[in-house]
Amino acid sequence: QLVAYEVKRMKAEEGNKQKILRHIKELAEKLYKNENPYPAVTMHKVQKPTEGCHLRLHQRPFPRLDEGTVQWIIDQATAKLQTAPPAVRAEKKCMVPSGPPIAAILERNGNALANSARRLEVVRNCISYVFENKMLEAKKLFPAVLRAMKGRAARHCLTQELHLHVQQNRAVLDHQQFDFIIRMMNCCLQDCTAMDEHGIAAALLPLVTAFCRKLSPGITQFAYSCVQEHV
Repeated sequence: QLVAYEVKRMKAEEGNKQKILRHIKELAEKLYKNENPYPAVTMHKVQKPTEGCHLRLHQRPFPRLDEGTVQWIIDQATAKLQTAPPAVRAEKKCMVPSGPPIAAILERNGNALANSARRLEVVRNCISYVFENKMLEAKKLFPAVLRAMKGRAARHCLTQELHLHVQQNRAVLDHQQFDFIIRMMNCCLQDCTAMDEHGIAAALLPLVTAFCRKLSPGITQFAYSCVQEHV
């Protein structure tokens, strides 16, 4: 229905934040009502007595309950339940026109695609700077790279770029390079979901056994020793 009827309205609202927010609230209410068609039953909370209340003087005795009145209330409620119609929501079926062509919607998503491409470019540039030992440039881009790791495409890009450098026999790093690569890998694995387990996490496995640094003559530290705590 949104695609069919609301595209013109959305275009008219572009640039007006108040109208957009009002529209979002209307949508949210519709979606909420769709998921929760019946109002929630309110539960009456019975307050617990305070500590030390039994030591108080002038306690009022609990009133005697009239058995007849209690039974009458129970009978009334039971009768109401028996006569109430079953709570079934009748579905209304309607035909929704196809609306504008998909191209009109894709145009709106153009900015998002451009942003995604920019993020991947930032990841590639930062990794290049690290391997070229341009640490000042890498430091400038590093916060943006860590933010980009929230996206799956950027995580995939990281594994691809690192794989290329391993193929070029550039797996032995100095201490600063090692630190940058480890932080990227940790951030990448931290944002991985169960869906990424056989994709991104699996692609990182051969990389963490390849990248290393020399701690002293005859002692080499591999990347997996710094990232192996991730689930």
